[in-house]
Amino acid sequence: MQYALLFPGQGSQCIGMGKSFYESHTLAKELFERASNTLKVDMKKTLFEENDLLKESAYTQPAIYLVSYIAYQLLNKQVNGGLKPVFALGHSLGEVSAVSLSGALDFEKALKLTHQRGKMMQEACANKDASMMVVLGVSEESLLSLCQRTKNVWCANFNGGMQVVLAGVKDDLKALEPTLKEMGAKRVVFLEMSVASHCPFLEPMIFKFQELLEKSLKDKFHFEIISNATNEAYHNKAKAVELLSLQLTQPVRYQDCVKSNNDRVDVFFELGCGSVLKGLNKRLSNKPTISVGDNKGLDEAIEFLEEYV
Repeated sequence: MQYALLFPGQGSQCIGMGKSFYESHTLAKELFERASNTLKVDMKKTLFEENDLLKESAYTQPAIYLVSYIAYQLLNKQVNGGLKPVFALGHSLGEVSAVSLSGALDFEKALKLTHQRGKMMQEACANKDASMMVVLGVSEESLLSLCQRTKNVWCANFNGGMQVVLAGVKDDLKALEPTLKEMGAKRVVFLEMSVASHCPFLEPMIFKFQELLEKSLKDKFHFEIISNATNEAYHNKAKAVELLSLQLTQPVRYQDCVKSNNDRVDVFFELGCGSVLKGLNKRLSNKPTISVGDNKGLDEAIEFLEEYV
């Protein structure tokens, strides 16, 4: 049986994420402690209690990475010889998680990198009143055309099934709502985001982020990664630096990535908080997706692997 690993991005976070793992596995407790020491913040409190810190990209991103890392390590321990995916695919931030777990980025360095990535995004979007908005029921072509005619709004995620995420200035996004309804939008939903990702607002951070990647990454990939920005496979440091930087200002082409690689695998494992990618995959793939974000999902994935691998 062939399988792929999926890693969620910003927007999948929620209070209580990773708690099931923390309460049941010593490894998870140890990783929470290491993350807290690295980031100089109580990650248990940040993830398990109501707070404003989890709304800040500088902490949202390492929090999401932490839960994905734990899910991977717990599942990896249960597989004879370790996980050997055909490829890994992350949604936005999730691509950094995928690169890390391929072996190219150590745990502590990945925590610092995701923290800096989120912080730089916040700084790049400061004083812009940036936001992101999900549009359901309008074609990609129509939305691309609309964005070309609209100031400070861009298509940021092509998730498939007529779901597109727009990024830009909040007031400009809000002003589009009546037009979107006229175009047939079934729903328009603003995301809990402090930044506008995958748009020109992030251009000022590209060079600094490239420098961070150069310093942090190793040229050691155990499996290939699919780029969000270009839908190409890569497994070396030079390409990772190029494509993870390009991704900042280019839309996430999740639909294309899943559809063009669907025939290569029999099942997808989503490693991290929630089941956002499983939901998207229902419209994109005829293959099952198992979400590993808690002990129930972990047990399901282990049972599946024991039966078919």
